[in-house]
Amino acid sequence: MNKASIALRKMVLSVCFLVMGWLLPLVTLRIPTIGNMLCPMHIPVLLCGFILGPKYGGLVGLILPLTRSIFWGMPPLYPTAICMMVELATYGIVNGIVYDLLGAKMRADALVRIYTALIAAMCVGRLLWGVSRMVCGLFDTNNFTWSLFITGAFLTAWPGILLQLILIPILIKMLSYLHILKWDTSQNKVS
Repeated sequence: MNKASIALRKMVLSVCFLVMGWLLPLVTLRIPTIGNMLCPMHIPVLLCGFILGPKYGGLVGLILPLTRSIFWGMPPLYPTAICMMVELATYGIVNGIVYDLLGAKMRADALVRIYTALIAAMCVGRLLWGVSRMVCGLFDTNNFTWSLFITGAFLTAWPGILLQLILIPILIKMLSYLHILKWDTSQNKVS
């Protein structure tokens, strides 16, 4: 498979993850409280980072909240979608980088690679979400405090965090086991 067809395949898969990110929040029945708890847009971005790498994972994470806000009106563009763009782009980038590094350099166990990349991405992404939310708070009347950060990043989102920690490794292991969407980066092809 040549580089052009690999790039095309990755772009098509990126669009599939983007569409998945548009549709998964519909499961929450447009109830923001449930959406905040389950974080359904995070799942396709994390999967994209694992499967396609940091470049595509970051791009899908950046585009997803903005386009969802424009097409569906949820999440609200400012400050929610803007801050989610930072958070989800970070998820895709950090997830892809850590996963690739652990496989290429350390030859870590598959489950260790998955959980290390997932937890690193979730921690850095939530931290940068808090920073971006704090910066947005400088330009509006809603001051963003430490307690709001803890509430938004962890206390409200714990069901989504738990769901991601259970579901993502299962899906990645299943796709790997079935040899579906497994990229051989040394030969730049799908195996």
